[in-house]
Amino acid sequence: MASTSTPLTLPVLPLDGEVVLPGMVVPLDLSDADVRAAVEAAQAAARAASGKPKVLLVPRNDGAYASTGVLGTVEQVGRLADGDPGALIRGRSRVRIGAGTTGPGAALWVEGTSLDENVPDPLPGHVTELVKEYKALASAWLKKRGAWQVVDRVQAIDDVSALADNSGYSPFLTLDQKIQLLETADPVARLKLATQQLRDHIAEQDVAETIAKDVQEGVDKQQREFLLRRQLEAVRKELRELNGEQEGEESDDYRARVEAADLPEKVREAALKEVDKLERSSDQSPEGSWIRTWLDTVLELPWNERTEDAYDIQGAKAVLDAEHAGLEDVKERITEYLAVRKRRAERGLGVVGGRRGGAVLALVGPPGVGKTSLGESVAHAMGRKFVRVALGGVRDEAEIRGHRRTYVGALPGRVVRAIKEAGSMNPVVLLDEIDKVGSDFRGDPAAALLEVLDPAQNHTFRDHYLEVELDLSDVVFLATANVLEAIPEALLDRMELVRLDGYTEDEKVVIARDHLVPRQLERAGLEKDEVTLDESALRKLAGEYTREAGVRNLERSVARLLRKVAAQHELGERKLPFTVTDEHLRDLIGRPHHVPESAQDPAERRTAVPGVATGLAVTGAGGDVLFVEASLADPETGAAGLTLTGQLGDVMKESAQIALSFLRSHGAELELPVADLKDRGVHIHFPAGAVPKDGPSAGITMTTALASLLSGRLVRTDVAMTGEVSLTGRVLPIGGVKQKLLAAHRAGVTTVIIPKRNEPDLDDVPAEVLDKLDVHAVTDVRQVLELALSPATNGAVPEVPVAA
Repeated sequence: MASTSTPLTLPVLPLDGEVVLPGMVVPLDLSDADVRAAVEAAQAAARAASGKPKVLLVPRNDGAYASTGVLGTVEQVGRLADGDPGALIRGRSRVRIGAGTTGPGAALWVEGTSLDENVPDPLPGHVTELVKEYKALASAWLKKRGAWQVVDRVQAIDDVSALADNSGYSPFLTLDQKIQLLETADPVARLKLATQQLRDHIAEQDVAETIAKDVQEGVDKQQREFLLRRQLEAVRKELRELNGEQEGEESDDYRARVEAADLPEKVREAALKEVDKLERSSDQSPEGSWIRTWLDTVLELPWNERTEDAYDIQGAKAVLDAEHAGLEDVKERITEYLAVRKRRAERGLGVVGGRRGGAVLALVGPPGVGKTSLGESVAHAMGRKFVRVALGGVRDEAEIRGHRRTYVGALPGRVVRAIKEAGSMNPVVLLDEIDKVGSDFRGDPAAALLEVLDPAQNHTFRDHYLEVELDLSDVVFLATANVLEAIPEALLDRMELVRLDGYTEDEKVVIARDHLVPRQLERAGLEKDEVTLDESALRKLAGEYTREAGVRNLERSVARLLRKVAAQHELGERKLPFTVTDEHLRDLIGRPHHVPESAQDPAERRTAVPGVATGLAVTGAGGDVLFVEASLADPETGAAGLTLTGQLGDVMKESAQIALSFLRSHGAELELPVADLKDRGVHIHFPAGAVPKDGPSAGITMTTALASLLSGRLVRTDVAMTGEVSLTGRVLPIGGVKQKLLAAHRAGVTTVIIPKRNEPDLDDVPAEVLDKLDVHAVTDVRQVLELALSPATNGAVPEVPVAA
């Protein structure tokens, strides 16, 4: 218990970073202004009254005073050991600090209340046990430090309060801990606190000693090993001198590097075997150079380095949406992959049967739709490293699987080099242009990719150069291609196909506004508020200045537009800020290059004469509009038969034969003058003759063109069609419906004819495109002709075009 006593008025002597407890004697430097002022004020007060000068020792922590101080008496004033003036002060008793007051000198005076400490006598049993415990702990700690004289002094203290305050000498206590001891008035509670602090310190010290002991044992082992290796080195040196060999220490360096590296067990064994070979080989041997290069490659690979996947599914989806507009299929696939990975990790299924949860996706689509840049976004969303492997033009199988080490200049394959470049065993690897891989006498790289991209076996991938197993099962492979048919079937079977069929005009406007324009503004040295592209200008750029599935040419047009504005500003021809609208485009970058057929004068349209029909096709650049022209040769000058031009493939030639045969056999039913076909030659031509064309999907287009030619009825300008035709007139399904409808939308076509069995494919077409198209699903050519051919004018049959 602690009871209050008479009030005191004392000068304050602040202590920065130190605490004085009752019973402690401390020297204080009088060169400090606050200390000197307090001592001088105490001396002045002592001269007025008998007794020693008294001060109030108050600890100060970050400028804040403690609520309790210690009454101290100035025992002696003189010189410290370093010659500076000092004072010797003894702590007497605790004082609770009250309000400030006035007093002589420059010191701060306060009123305080002395705290008398009452300890029960005799001591209760639990207090006696506490005293014994504290003395035992203090003695054990002091004996470790060799302070035997202090041990005897601590053992001689019987007063509970003095014993607790004696811990103020402990160097391991922090300032806050000492202040806590000072402000604890109850002696028993203070002794409990001091005992706990000492117990915690001894426990920390025991742990530190255990760690130090373990470290020392490890160091001793390393020193022993070092000594043995030095002896081994000396023996080898003697052997080399006996054999007349040159001294070399490189093999020892490689052995130390291998043993210090974090390698899988089997890889470590293989590396140590190679080090043994290096030690046995002479410096003149070419094998030594091969081994050193191999060891360098193995040691540089990140065998056990992996990045932690970002399992924030919402955040990953937000990253993909922010960096790419559209492309919902691949975004959903990556989101699904991350969700499954997260659930497998939560259930401890990260590694099953030695295989991890990698992924192999094939992104197939026309150029410029964002396949390559999508790889970086996927890596960003997953929190993984990204590395790109360009496969375009690769013809050597060793580029994938590596060279045998016996070859001069042998290197590991591109997959191993990609892993080394990424510095992680689970990067996102983009296999760019996988459809451009070729094959020749050096092997087939596509066949070498089978093991790399097979989830069932790529956890034990063996590179010909490394000849050790490399785990690729945690890698996310993204392969990009423009043409699906150019990918070997076996390789395609190992990948999950994701089609990127191109963007709608609305999506292009969004991409240009959010991504292309800000990037090109920066490259043109323009600020965002200096040049603004109106949505009408972006829409016209996408619709009439560029016609593509992607946005690459659109970005070039935006860049050209901004360069033009920047140049005009520098020449003083245009002031900034400036807003570009669709009306400014012609003056800035010239006329449009792709005016929709529907926007031309009716007399200038291709379908303004009979025998011309509009078809839809899929090329390497996405969907496109395809025109078919048909004519009849003069019976007097032209030979009978079918002539086809436009660099057509065999399948397309057969479709033309089928179309002609169908019309010959059903001419009467269709009210066509098929008699003209007997003795007159038929010529079918596909413009853009430099572009190879093949496939059966132009069957109904050729049939419609021939029917228009024979009937003299024009094909509607706003109609485009696609579908395979059979000899009986059935319209059979085709592929690429989404790409073809996007092309029709870009070309300004409003009515599209497709096979009935392709109707489910309309689910993949964006809603904004379907809203602007009138799509007819048909099963028979007769329905096609009824929809596509315009009615004859007043029953008269226009003149049939004749080939010259």
